[in-house]
Amino acid sequence: MIARTLAERVRDSLRTMPAVFLQGARQVGKTTLARQLIAEGVMVHYVSFDDPIVLASVKSDPLTFVRNLPPRIVLDEVQGVPELLPLLRLRIDERREPGDLLLTGSATSLALSQVADTLVGRMAVLTLMPLSQGEIEGVREHWIERVFEGEPSFCSSEISLSDLSARLVRGGYPAVVTCVDETARSEWLSAYLDTILARNVHQIADIERLVELPRLLRLLATGACQTLNVANLSRESGIPQATLNRYLAVLEALFLWIRVPAWYANLGKRLLKSPKVMLNDTGLLAMLVGADEKRLAQDPLLLGRMVENFVGMELLKQITFTPRRIQLYHFRTDRGEEVDFVLEDAGGTLVGVEVKATATIGRDAFRGLRVLKQMVGDKLRLGVVLYPGPHTLPFEDGFWVQPISALWSA
Repeated sequence: MIARTLAERVRDSLRTMPAVFLQGARQVGKTTLARQLIAEGVMVHYVSFDDPIVLASVKSDPLTFVRNLPPRIVLDEVQGVPELLPLLRLRIDERREPGDLLLTGSATSLALSQVADTLVGRMAVLTLMPLSQGEIEGVREHWIERVFEGEPSFCSSEISLSDLSARLVRGGYPAVVTCVDETARSEWLSAYLDTILARNVHQIADIERLVELPRLLRLLATGACQTLNVANLSRESGIPQATLNRYLAVLEALFLWIRVPAWYANLGKRLLKSPKVMLNDTGLLAMLVGADEKRLAQDPLLLGRMVENFVGMELLKQITFTPRRIQLYHFRTDRGEEVDFVLEDAGGTLVGVEVKATATIGRDAFRGLRVLKQMVGDKLRLGVVLYPGPHTLPFEDGFWVQPISALWSA
């Protein structure tokens, strides 16, 4: 079993909060983590609402069901029983015992209005994502913590383009990571997507034309790491903008794509405020655009976007278990000057991250970081260009190059 770094935060939250909501896409390992906590004695009981008998019992008499729940219980896939959530609030208010409930769900709590409205202030919300590279390698990542505390650590772990491409195509879903057959991995991802769109969509929204969702997701995949333009996407898909916005919200709620907001401030420059699109997993992205390692070697534009998506997701995964409060943004001016990712802590300190898919780095790679530094001054603590090369080196004052593998190297 692959150890999940987020487990530490789940345990800590259960020690202080009466309920924890562990959200994330299907098949990322929520149930496995919950069962691990039961094996450790942190939780004791387990109920899954994917079980039709359990579901029938809840639908028949939800009040009696909740009254008879034992303490320290895991309630798995709660998005299927929204009528249960107000009753769980009453239980929490009556008992107020830390670690009483661990809820899991395959839709974000923001999409489940019952969660947001009835359990606010009563539970911690944590997000489990596909496996990080550190989890796959058995290493606890500290990259984000380090870049906010000091200069980049020396990393001697070079990553070749062929190794990087293999990681891109593999992705981070646990079932895919442990599968060595490329065809089987692609078939699993395709079936996984079909199952989600046929099963989970109806649990959070009334969508009439499910046939449009796979095509929309493929369009998002082809525009990965580009700014979201709803008008253009509407023309390409043939879906009216009002309907399109609803579809995008559903796919986002199911964690299939990520909206990276733009960083901006009133600094006298015109900054674009459109979010950037990322797929939640590069293995899923590769399947949607029909890319394998051979195609990536022949298509530098696609490789560059997938590497950027890969790094963005690794940063988001680290943010979920990093003690420091961090937000992920992107930065772009109306003149096209950009920084792929901007990390900002609660005090307003920034770290800029550029991603390159080439092993040769020149001064032009720091163009967007220079613009950002001119705008914010000392608030930009560090600028790092991550690339598939061997060296951690300073380039200019506060700017560095570092191997992509530094994100997960010990």
